[in-house]
Amino acid sequence: MRSFFKNVLANIVAIIILCALFFIFFIMMLVFSAMGNDKSVAVKKNSVLTINLKTNIIDSPTEEEMGLFGLGAQNKSILIYDALEAINKAKTDDNIKGISIETDYLSAGLTQIDDLRNAIEDFKKSGKFVYAYGNGVSQSAYYLGSVADQYYLHPAGMVELKGLSTEVAFFKDFADKYGIGIEVIRHGKFKSAVEPFLRNDISPENKEQLSTLLNDLWKNTSNKMAASRKIDTAQFRMITDSLYGMIPEQSLKYKLADKLIQKSEYEDLLKAKLSVKNDEKLNKISLTSYINSYADEDKSGEKIAVLYASGSINNGDEYNDIHSEKYVKYIKKLQEDDKVKAVVFRINSPGGSANASDEILFELQQLKKKKPLIVSFGDYAASGGYYVAMAADKIYSEPNTLTGSIGVFGVMPYYKDIAAKNGIRADIVSTNANSMYYSGLNGVTPYGVNMMTRSVEGTYKRFVHFVTQNRKKTFEQIDNVGGGRVWSGVRAKQIGLVDELGTLTDAVKFAAQKAGLKSYHVEAFPKRMTPFEQIFKDLNEEDVSARIIKNKIGKSNYEILQQITDKKLQSEVKMEMPYQIRIND
Repeated sequence: MRSFFKNVLANIVAIIILCALFFIFFIMMLVFSAMGNDKSVAVKKNSVLTINLKTNIIDSPTEEEMGLFGLGAQNKSILIYDALEAINKAKTDDNIKGISIETDYLSAGLTQIDDLRNAIEDFKKSGKFVYAYGNGVSQSAYYLGSVADQYYLHPAGMVELKGLSTEVAFFKDFADKYGIGIEVIRHGKFKSAVEPFLRNDISPENKEQLSTLLNDLWKNTSNKMAASRKIDTAQFRMITDSLYGMIPEQSLKYKLADKLIQKSEYEDLLKAKLSVKNDEKLNKISLTSYINSYADEDKSGEKIAVLYASGSINNGDEYNDIHSEKYVKYIKKLQEDDKVKAVVFRINSPGGSANASDEILFELQQLKKKKPLIVSFGDYAASGGYYVAMAADKIYSEPNTLTGSIGVFGVMPYYKDIAAKNGIRADIVSTNANSMYYSGLNGVTPYGVNMMTRSVEGTYKRFVHFVTQNRKKTFEQIDNVGGGRVWSGVRAKQIGLVDELGTLTDAVKFAAQKAGLKSYHVEAFPKRMTPFEQIFKDLNEEDVSARIIKNKIGKSNYEILQQITDKKLQSEVKMEMPYQIRIND
């Protein structure tokens, strides 16, 4: 008996110790998180604003990749709007003497880099300097860095200047070989998301739209790089075609860089520019720290809300991506907040669920009845991402936005043939004629195909209906530029799918004007997760495992895996863009 009580007592003591250790660990996490978010940053005189490798530009708070238990990446991520405001503020800040761009790889989308570039061009009007330095420089990083007055490259460095391309993989033969059936229903000859399952080569329509799209994007970016570096456009094309940027001496010869120097020599150049002695410290301040230096300024009074919507559109109530239940709550809250005088809806989405898109659009239409609603497009506002914009008073698109893709599709894979080859079959017992119109083992019934086709066609007509209302065009006019075709922002403006080419900042200024505001502040929604909220979110087993997998296989591959494994993303009518364009680093 004595032994029994000893064991019980020992277990109780162990539990108490474990609880105490967990409590101490929990308090330490909160303390470290609070320390990491310290905003008391002073800007020293004679400082250089630095855009470096740690600068992670994101379009929305929901894109933030945070470390386990809320630690790590939070302080390194900067909203594009905040970054642009910081550069604009630095223009008139006497303590900031110039900008130094020191990044080989830039975590930002094409439209975000465009906005940064334009903001730095405007900054240069102040007479302050902009220098850039690189080593193994990605194309996107060079696109930003080329805006500098002087571009310096490491003697053994390279610039990966190569142009844009896309590669389309096809799976029809693979599916046929292994007995995988895929029933595809779509509206729009350009709705090429399903092409890999229907063909063994790229269709003329898809090739046409991809070629037009890539050339639009490259013309805009390459012309800007060539102009900044004072290189003739024909010469710049030859340099790109020849991959001369990969050889440092050729980069120098063809004016991609001004000088080949070591990083320490670059630091000396900055000191000389600022009249700082070699033995004195160079005052550098990162974008993050600079934003934190004025983050506590008074923000009382009337406000304009920027509601960020980034990622795929799905049903559900999750924080990341665009989940309809969550966004319905956000929109209703903004509608009821009397201090919010106007809303800017920032869209960066290739689309997703047709049903979820429709729910969000309806709530935005209700919001518009009470206050101005201005839409701003980021990298993507296509398919469902374009659909939800149809409540807007005015639509701003970036020149390099991928938009349109007015089309609908549904995909139903089944494994009847491969199952039969391996001795597997299934009988169906049901109560009604079409209780199992779709089965992985028995395929899709003809009536099921018929009804899904009607559903897709009905959804497409509803899509076009809302577009005709917002764009004030006929069904035939929208159908002619629809059919699933993706357009650049420049083309979208020409054909009337958007109102203006402009940035998020332009959209905010117009929203203030429409609301009659002279004094206001901007507030971002959804709110960033606090460390406390992130700790409990990280305890979710699914989130932890998903994060581990995403880190191992990369974000792009993880998105493909989601399409295959996530039940929420399967067996529904889709408003989704057929592909994404990335400037690979």
